[in-house]
Amino acid sequence: MVKVLKKDQIESFLSKLKENYELYGPKKKGFEVEWAKLDGSLLFDFKNSSLSPKSFFFPQTECMMHFKNDPNDPEGMIMKPEPELDSKRILFNIRPCDAKAFSLLDKVFMKDEASLDVYWKDKRDKTILIGLGCNNPSPTCFCLSVGCGPFSEEGLDVLAVDLGDRVLFKGITERGKEIISSLDDAEESDIKNAEELKKNAESKITRKVELDNILSKEILEVYEIPLWDRIHETCLNCGACTFYCPTCHCFDIQDEVQGDYGRRVRNWDTCMSWLFTQHASGHNPRGTKKDRVRQRFMHKFKYIPFRLNGEIGCVGCGRCIVRCPVNIDVRDVVNQMNQQLK
Repeated sequence: MVKVLKKDQIESFLSKLKENYELYGPKKKGFEVEWAKLDGSLLFDFKNSSLSPKSFFFPQTECMMHFKNDPNDPEGMIMKPEPELDSKRILFNIRPCDAKAFSLLDKVFMKDEASLDVYWKDKRDKTILIGLGCNNPSPTCFCLSVGCGPFSEEGLDVLAVDLGDRVLFKGITERGKEIISSLDDAEESDIKNAEELKKNAESKITRKVELDNILSKEILEVYEIPLWDRIHETCLNCGACTFYCPTCHCFDIQDEVQGDYGRRVRNWDTCMSWLFTQHASGHNPRGTKKDRVRQRFMHKFKYIPFRLNGEIGCVGCGRCIVRCPVNIDVRDVVNQMNQQLK
């Protein structure tokens, strides 16, 4: 199903959807692009948002349950689950790399029934993703090298393409097709125009990373390459790369208690912090900066592919390149890893 909508009709389209959904989209704030509730307009001219919309499914701080320990109550400690999401949502103009990241995290948080993350699943089931193809990828993008692309459809319900005065919508899932079913059918010329935009966008992504040796070698071979002895030297272990990454999913769980009342929360955490692996005994299996830097790259490009049937733990969005205060470029590091394994 391929539909088309004139841009001057978008506001009325959104108004109808607001009757049944909460709508969110990218919004400019100074030099940054952030996610916010839609107020009638929809942003099309932007690069990647500063942060991915990951927090819609995996909030930076998330309450998991509440508990009360009243010594005068015969029932003792009473625990109550956090309420589920109370409304359906649509995220408009999400970039394909971010949708691909959520598809990857589905394999982490919903791998099987025994390890199902009910908090992630509830939000995913109630959220529709309408992607926006990248007509002009950023110079730091390398999505084509990691199984993604500027017009990738993985993880999306609908893929939108900006045609100038019109927007083409391609339905991918059944619920996505239902959302756009009332729109006009696209002309053949619109579909061809979208294909040309896709080819043009892919041609603009000139930087690539090579992964063939990393994926084919044994884990210990990658772990012991000489690169790790020097690549960590400039890293500050600040964690900016993990904070902005759409696929990072490490977290810590804490109980916050005041009097008889408490709540259990999980917070984003980072492998760049020495505290992340600090044992109660004082021992730290990743006690040096070298260990922590190696862990980040090994996790993305070796451990995750090993455990998830070759799925790369990176979608090539380039946010870590932009945000790194000491200009560590993940593309350079991965290519050096691959080269040293020849």
